[in-house]
Amino acid sequence: MYDESNELIRRLREICLAFPAAVEKEAWGECTFRVIGGKMFAMTDNDHHQSGHLAVWVMAPPTIQQTLIRSMPQRFFIPPYVGVKGWVGVRLDMNVDWDELAGILRDGYLMSAPAKLPGRKAIVSSEPPGDRQKGRRAQSKTGPAKAPTAGRRNR
Repeated sequence: MYDESNELIRRLREICLAFPAAVEKEAWGECTFRVIGGKMFAMTDNDHHQSGHLAVWVMAPPTIQQTLIRSMPQRFFIPPYVGVKGWVGVRLDMNVDWDELAGILRDGYLMSAPAKLPGRKAIVSSEPPGDRQKGRRAQSKTGPAKAPTAGRRNR
């Protein structure tokens, strides 16, 4: 269902696979990203069930899900099936703030990764693997608003 050459999928894959022990597995015709010994933390939505968009579904705490959706409902949404468990959908087919998305993916990864996973502790205390410009978060083309993420709250 997805196009291997799609630049957005390539960038998403690059972020997800930068986490320790992260692997990609195709399921339901989509890319899914999982932690070895853990659970799935992200899945693409390439017009999945005729959704009409290209997005990624990411594991997130329910409070973060609602905060993100309220902050920008055109970009964030409750995905089918996993939304009731707190996952959040992030559209990739509009202006993407890759640093923000990397932070959301990092939080999903940390929720999925086993506590004793080698390298996990370094991820908890590091910046997410997104784009950096002179040490600052890149600004979204749709505005500077940033929602808090679970990983930052737990520091």
